[in-house]
Amino acid sequence: MADKKAGTGETVVIKKYANRRLYNTATSAYVTLEDLAKMVREGTEFVVFDAKTNDDLTRQILTQIIFEEESRGEALLPVQFLRQLIGFYGGQMQGVLPSYLEMSLDSFSRQQEQMRGQFSKAFGAAPGAGILDEAVKRNMAMFTDAMKMWPGFNALTPGGQTPGAAPENRPAPAADPLAEMRRQMDEMRSQLDKLSKGG
Repeated sequence: MADKKAGTGETVVIKKYANRRLYNTATSAYVTLEDLAKMVREGTEFVVFDAKTNDDLTRQILTQIIFEEESRGEALLPVQFLRQLIGFYGGQMQGVLPSYLEMSLDSFSRQQEQMRGQFSKAFGAAPGAGILDEAVKRNMAMFTDAMKMWPGFNALTPGGQTPGAAPENRPAPAADPLAEMRRQMDEMRSQLDKLSKGG
């Protein structure tokens, strides 16, 4: 779909017809709510007008997209939030709430971008790629070794031994696996602290 992106100064006009079909005037093609949701995720600015009356239906269509996402199991909005939101309609705070929610979401998005940037700078990849996987592998290995120290848990591996190794050839478990796990957790904590401070 060759839509015009946000930032080009042009907004895509979508027309809604009486048969409830949505027509993208930029691509000269009919679109679905799913297509519009994809445009939002891609950062494509659009407005929706009623083809007959020229009324602005953008808010109504965006609300409909949220309803569709929520009804197919993509639950994002907690029930308590929805109750509180409904409670604000007709109240004194109704005029203030939209700008407050907009600022809150904008701030949340900026924080997400900063975190992504810090992870990319630190690891040159997606958030946490590698570090968490490696930590999980190490912790699982230590957990397995710790379980082998207790006679009852030896049955967890076939023959009560590491596959392909005779019992006498097995490496001795770490002196204190719990202390080692704590040490690794402290290391991870300090690395995450450095990342969150931009270091």
